[in-house]
Amino acid sequence: MTRQIRIDDLSGPQIQELLHEHLQGMAQHSPPESVHALSIEALRQPGITVWTAWEGDELLGCGALKELEPSHAEIKSMRTSSTQLGKGVARSVLNHMLQEAANRSYARLSLETGPMQAFEPARKLYESCGFEYCEAFVGYAPDPYSVFMTKAL
Repeated sequence: MTRQIRIDDLSGPQIQELLHEHLQGMAQHSPPESVHALSIEALRQPGITVWTAWEGDELLGCGALKELEPSHAEIKSMRTSSTQLGKGVARSVLNHMLQEAANRSYARLSLETGPMQAFEPARKLYESCGFEYCEAFVGYAPDPYSVFMTKAL
């Protein structure tokens, strides 16, 4: 079966469960003031697009782009289903979002993730796709529980 990536309106139970798991995971590794994951309601705001990856009826993972300004967007809510870890889901979603960012003529993509061991696979993925460490960007302040990365497109 082939993997499909599509825009999601966040109304389905599978994506709601995955995003709930995402928020719980972020809260497990960071104090409340350092959790920057968005709620489902926040992900439904204008300027944010969420994509989900599927094989048939099985949700594999998700990711979102939040437009910060016409030339700069932020990657949000990257999450792979726990049953799909290590199968290239996050890379597929990230590559899809990189292509979409280019289609939208963004000059830069940025993201916030954690410095802890639990976030090492994410940091390695971003590094392998050309993201570099940077200072806090629009909407963030320096935080010992956050690292910031960016990529010029």
